[in-house]
Amino acid sequence: MGVTYFKRYRMEIDLLGVDTTASMLPDGYALQPWSTGLLDAHAEAKYASFRSELDANVFPCLGDREGCRRLMREISQRSNFVGAATWLLTFQGTGDRLPQNCGTVQGLHDSTELGAIQNLGITADHRGRNLGTQLLMRALAGFQEVGLRGAFLEVTAQNEGAVRLYERLGFRRVKTVYKVAQVAFV
Repeated sequence: MGVTYFKRYRMEIDLLGVDTTASMLPDGYALQPWSTGLLDAHAEAKYASFRSELDANVFPCLGDREGCRRLMREISQRSNFVGAATWLLTFQGTGDRLPQNCGTVQGLHDSTELGAIQNLGITADHRGRNLGTQLLMRALAGFQEVGLRGAFLEVTAQNEGAVRLYERLGFRRVKTVYKVAQVAFV
């Protein structure tokens, strides 16, 4: 094991005037609003989305099924949890593909009237269908519903696809931070 530093960007968006109208989901997909009964489904979607990704090195709990359950419980029990900005993406199944929980996003708010996007993830076999955009727009709409004026997130700089998505949707980089993590060197 060794220590390494991961470069991350803090990105922000002003929600005033942002059109968060969601477009149509592809056939077979549905978005589920937050309910406590979906906690394990969110945790499973989070695990399936991140377990083989770089962020599982940055945040080891994302690479562990029980770690994702624990994280989801902790997020949802916080006093600043925003249920209106927390969504689960499901795939109903078509043909030979089974139903599954294939995406998740959670929202928190901070003391400066900003929403904080947490753990936006889409499972690998469902990427490239505009689903991350859909989840993010629903979370931003949830922040607008509760009166927040803006939102922020942090993204690992090496996750270039996510950085491009956020920039395309109007997020701007405001700060570079470094996250220290223990990683196994091979």
